[in-house]
Amino acid sequence: MKSGFLTAIAFGLTLTSSAQDSLSFRKISDEIMLYGTCYDNLRVLCKTVGHRISGSPAAAKAVTWGEKAMKEAGADKVWLQPADVPYWYRGEESLQLMMDGKYKKVDALSLGNSQGSDGKEIEAQVIMVHNYDEFKALPVTAVAGKIVFFNYRFRQDFIFTFEGYGDAVKYRGGSASVAAEKGAVGVIIRSMSTGADDFPHTGAMHYKDSTKRIPVMAIGNITADAFEKVCDKRTPLAKLKSQCHMMPNPVRSYNVIGEIKGSETPEKIITVGGHLDSWDVGEGAMDDGAGCVQSIEILRAFKALGLKPKCTIRAVLFMNEENGQKGGQAYADSAVAKHENHILAIETDAGGFSPRGIGMEMSQDKKEKVIKYKDLFLPYGVYDFTREEGGSDISPLGEKLKVPMAGLNPDCQRYFDYHHTNADIFENVNHRELKLGAVVLAQFIYLVSEQGLMDK
Repeated sequence: MKSGFLTAIAFGLTLTSSAQDSLSFRKISDEIMLYGTCYDNLRVLCKTVGHRISGSPAAAKAVTWGEKAMKEAGADKVWLQPADVPYWYRGEESLQLMMDGKYKKVDALSLGNSQGSDGKEIEAQVIMVHNYDEFKALPVTAVAGKIVFFNYRFRQDFIFTFEGYGDAVKYRGGSASVAAEKGAVGVIIRSMSTGADDFPHTGAMHYKDSTKRIPVMAIGNITADAFEKVCDKRTPLAKLKSQCHMMPNPVRSYNVIGEIKGSETPEKIITVGGHLDSWDVGEGAMDDGAGCVQSIEILRAFKALGLKPKCTIRAVLFMNEENGQKGGQAYADSAVAKHENHILAIETDAGGFSPRGIGMEMSQDKKEKVIKYKDLFLPYGVYDFTREEGGSDISPLGEKLKVPMAGLNPDCQRYFDYHHTNADIFENVNHRELKLGAVVLAQFIYLVSEQGLMDK
């Protein structure tokens, strides 16, 4: 009798707690969907700052914007955390391909961190390969003195497009050094793109210390399709010219940090963030202006609702995610030096689309504590808690302090249409989808803070 009575009480308490959590979720949603400022903040960032590669004057302007936005959101404390970052400069660039017997200038973008042609024009025959295996089979004599066209398609059969990106990105990252080892004078790649369009995509690449630094450019899918047909018939010519280079000295920049002090256990910190830098094309709206304004919105919503989370909630706008990750390293180093207790770090760096899931990179018992609350998220379109997910900026925290990590997973079908392109602009972000992502982040963080899901 006593056992049954206690079970009934426990069940009743669970229902009460679940109902209270559901009510809190709805309050958070109503506040952000009706009164949220993240979309307006994104407009200001995109239209008054624009793209903001780390080390550039625009990146410095973005830091000033971020500090102001954090203060306007009502953060208890806002500060700038120094990080010395690389500064890669694009300059002028052009690519001409021999099509139909004559040269045609095409849209192309040099890959980030690449070394250009010092402004000199390189003219050479083009040899096309579809993958690294095809290239490895070529003798040095077939490659030396030529431009290599790595025509690897972003696989459309991956429904979760980040898997397709992970499959294809090796051709962006390492193709220049692979080609240089056999004497190539330049590289062209098919962009890392799901799009049925002709936007070239930039993004980080790297050179081996042992190889010559040859120029490498990306072309869009439509141009790649057309050039593939030419290469199937003959060995065409191309003219490549670029001024891009890495500046010789790092530049002092900053992470922008704002926090709400915890009401009961302020020493326990939950970090949420996106990266403030972008590539030097478009406006960096999806990647990752969206994540920055969503992180700021969490602080604003908690303050507006009078919510006093038990743990300290810290929003971080990381600098230099795209081509160095110096901001993430600086944040983790500071956390180590200060002996901070981070119970969770979550990153939002996958675009401003409707949220579909929350990935987790943590122990199985912690994952299970989160998953038991998954029904609370269903009314907001979030159902997938199965993916192993963290984020590049928060990964140093995971490595150095073993902090449990998570990542917001929005609908990913269109992300790689815009990623690292001139199409990554404010107008391609929907205000409801952006706000809904902020809603789910705030709900998740509130749940973790209140329920102690990540307690060590």
